[in-house]
Amino acid sequence: MKKTSILSILFLMLMAGTSYAQQTSNYNKNGYRLTFINYDNTLDTALKTKLINTFYKVYPELANAYNKKTLKAVTMIIDTNYKGVAETANGIVTISSRWMHQRPEDIDVVTHEVMHIVQDYGQSTGPGWLTEGIADYARFKFGVNNPAANWSLPAYKTTQNYDNSYRVTARFLAWLEKSKPGIVKTFDGKMRDHTFTDDTWKQQTGKTLDELWKDYSANPTV
Repeated sequence: MKKTSILSILFLMLMAGTSYAQQTSNYNKNGYRLTFINYDNTLDTALKTKLINTFYKVYPELANAYNKKTLKAVTMIIDTNYKGVAETANGIVTISSRWMHQRPEDIDVVTHEVMHIVQDYGQSTGPGWLTEGIADYARFKFGVNNPAANWSLPAYKTTQNYDNSYRVTARFLAWLEKSKPGIVKTFDGKMRDHTFTDDTWKQQTGKTLDELWKDYSANPTV
């Protein structure tokens, strides 16, 4: 009985500590609701404000540009236990507090992650590398603090390939947009309605993916 009582007290103390560490704030603006859950009580208040402001700046823009039917309610979690940089699933963006302490200017991690919410590809038939490439293209185009975060599209290298994903693919898409304005939006729509195939590249540009990459490699200026 005494053992049970001690365990109960320890459990209550643990729960009290958890509730103290978790700070939940709710925001509503321009038709979008953000639930901000912070497990890091050392997170700088100014940084928290920047993350929230970034959401309200870029998410409506991304929704308007790519998917007006995207979710109206999003949750953002600052997680002290998450080992990566950030991830998104089911309208929930999880960001590593460790990363934000190390890279406080990298607030456009929000831009990349909320683009995944806008994408809403589900079990898409399209390639995963294109999904991430489009998200980084969105960060390139709509990001609010990329220069301060020392984030940019990488210079072309002969060792690269279109399926390297993320910034490499994003740069290829930015190059493609020069001759085919709106092509990223087209790809995004086809990924979302599950009509994207390997033939989509030629259908939209007149060239295969390999032919496009060859042209890009010959003149990769963005």
